[in-house]
Amino acid sequence: MKIYDATIKKLVSHSLILICSMLFGCTTKVIVNGYFPAPVVNPLPLKVAVVYHPDFSNYSYIEKDEERQEKEIYMGKAQVELFSTVLEGMFEQVVYFDAVTPTNDNSIDMFFYPMIDEFQYNMPVETKINMFEVWIKYHLKVFDAQGNVIADWIQTAYGKTPTAMFKTREKALNEAMIVALRDVGAGIILRFNHIPEIKHWLKQRAQVSAFKKTNQKNQFVAAVPQTN
Repeated sequence: MKIYDATIKKLVSHSLILICSMLFGCTTKVIVNGYFPAPVVNPLPLKVAVVYHPDFSNYSYIEKDEERQEKEIYMGKAQVELFSTVLEGMFEQVVYFDAVTPTNDNSIDMFFYPMIDEFQYNMPVETKINMFEVWIKYHLKVFDAQGNVIADWIQTAYGKTPTAMFKTREKALNEAMIVALRDVGAGIILRFNHIPEIKHWLKQRAQVSAFKKTNQKNQFVAAVPQTN
């Protein structure tokens, strides 16, 4: 009987270890996916080359804290979709380059180079309420056609979603991520023209364009023979 009891206890112990390993050792993956509506804005008359570094387009967050259940969050594809949707609405022409490649012709007006600087999230057990919270900090750079930095700034985003709205924690976290990405998109649209360096660059560009048009008009008038 003692041998039987010892065997049972040993089996139960191994079973508990296996269950705990399954519960806490498994990696939970969240692949961020959502819908980003096109912005309703008047596009700037610019041809912009967008550069997505592989660290940006393939970005994933790997959680090192073993007590957290959400271990891997893949958001590269979603943030590329968000930025592309926003920028294609902000500018008349958008093309995609692998790197900032300076040029002396008129094929490109500006390069837009986004990078993710920091990512954080809180789970319901940490917020003490039934809610996921997400913070993202982006480092954004804009270059002129010659590769000179026009502006360099930080754009932050925040998203939250009550888990009670969704059947699974993964869907709740995904929705909080989508809210945060939409927040950064709105921030870029509202802030872009008001960044001092960009505002100054656009003003100078408009002045140069107006000067060229005036010269072309004067040359055309001079080329037309006067009639007596």
